[in-house]
Amino acid sequence: MVRVMSSIARTARCLAFLSAAVTLVACSTPMASSIHSGPVASQVPTAIAQQLAQIGRVIEPAKTAVLYASLHQREPYGGAAVDRAVRYGTDAQRNLLDVFTPAGPAGSARPVLVFVHGGGFTGGARRTGDSSFYDNVMLWAVKNGMVGVNTTYRLAPQHPWPAAQQDLAATVAWVRQNIAARGGDPSRIYVMGHSAGAAHVAQYLGHPQFHVAPGGGIAGAILVSGLFDPSTIAPSPSLQAYFGSDASLYAQRSALPGMAASRLPLLVAYAELDPSDFHRQAEQVQAALCEARHCAPLIQLRGHSHMSEMYAINTADTALTDAIRTFVLGGR
Repeated sequence: MVRVMSSIARTARCLAFLSAAVTLVACSTPMASSIHSGPVASQVPTAIAQQLAQIGRVIEPAKTAVLYASLHQREPYGGAAVDRAVRYGTDAQRNLLDVFTPAGPAGSARPVLVFVHGGGFTGGARRTGDSSFYDNVMLWAVKNGMVGVNTTYRLAPQHPWPAAQQDLAATVAWVRQNIAARGGDPSRIYVMGHSAGAAHVAQYLGHPQFHVAPGGGIAGAILVSGLFDPSTIAPSPSLQAYFGSDASLYAQRSALPGMAASRLPLLVAYAELDPSDFHRQAEQVQAALCEARHCAPLIQLRGHSHMSEMYAINTADTALTDAIRTFVLGGR
């Protein structure tokens, strides 16, 4: 009888959510609730895992890229068409994006994965030269039934807070207006950020003044190894370059209150070998979301470092992409 009453109560809560548009833990979205929080077993190849362990819990893009470069395709890419350097804003150098679509007929409209790169707030690019990164993220998206959009944004210190959020808003607006013509579904836009990119996505979500439509104009967000609350991060020149030198402003620039108030589906991930700040920030955002009864899946990628978690996308290592695929596509 207790079980029956509990089931009835849970159903009633979900019905209340549908009528009042208030998300409760018992009524979490199926795509999010089917992803289990916690560690994900390492799929890192043994030789690479040993070298990542030697590099340690530091951010080493160049050294890590060498370990993964041979695992990736080089252009021209089979199965994908690429439209490079599409202008979405007024900055001729940084307001650019690349669109990845199927090489053949796309069929029905596809969900859209927008990727926002990292770079410590003061650097980074959607692609450098003929590198495989971050084309690999976009190729994985196309291979798995999505349209990929790889965007970049203005950098600190020349463009401090909130320049990147303004650029992300312009990116989302461009995608909403133009992606249908490229086979994408503007009602199913998912934004994925890594490192500083995840911080920028979180800032966009957490501050409604940047939203181009209610809820941000997107269907969900994936935050990988991000920094979400500048008031609880160890001070650094790159942090101050973007958020400013006046630490008294950091609390009001935190993304956490707005994220906790949002009902947008989220997926949060970080790497076992991330620097400690990223571990603490992931746990902090999860605690804030759960306190607001809006828990999001939080996964730790065993064996991975800050950079390898991204460079492994579109290889045989699916530790992160299995969760992303479930989050975006559900059981399809």
